[in-house]
Amino acid sequence: MDSTGDIPRLLGEIRQGNKAAVDELLPLVYPELHRIAANYFRRERRDHTLQPTALVNEAYLKLVNQRLAGLDDKPQFLGVAAILMRRILLKHARSRQAVKRGSAGQAVPLDDAMMVCEQRAEELIAIDEALSRLAELDAEQAHLVELRFFGGLSFEEAAEVTGLSLATVKRRWASARAWLSTQVSPA
Repeated sequence: MDSTGDIPRLLGEIRQGNKAAVDELLPLVYPELHRIAANYFRRERRDHTLQPTALVNEAYLKLVNQRLAGLDDKPQFLGVAAILMRRILLKHARSRQAVKRGSAGQAVPLDDAMMVCEQRAEELIAIDEALSRLAELDAEQAHLVELRFFGGLSFEEAAEVTGLSLATVKRRWASARAWLSTQVSPA
């Protein structure tokens, strides 16, 4: 039996409150979730202390605790997971910046495991701020950037998640990427 076909059924069961479905879903989506998490760290230094596994676990728990409303298939699930992972990392980056500036900061669930270097945290925050500005101009392009840049989805996967044609995804990606590079590049 095709395990990908089980995903919509399991998502439905989780929405209904079936806790056993949470355990059944994880092995079916874990490799993809781990790939997305690893994508977040591919530009990090080699001795980075954070493991993609910790990010996957945090995101998965948050996702299934929200009962997955509106998620009907694997591409939608992965798209939301990518966005959630980005938010977890941003929360941590902002917390580290607050501590660096002398503020008490907030406790972050992944504490010691999430030692993002200060330079990377600043870059991540700058990209997030630029992405928020892009969302005001074009929410679909901003969503595409989240899926491709932060989630590591291929053009084909992003097209499937968004319901757009491959050509449209590539065109919007090029436009969004050009706009963002003007926003985050040093003057």
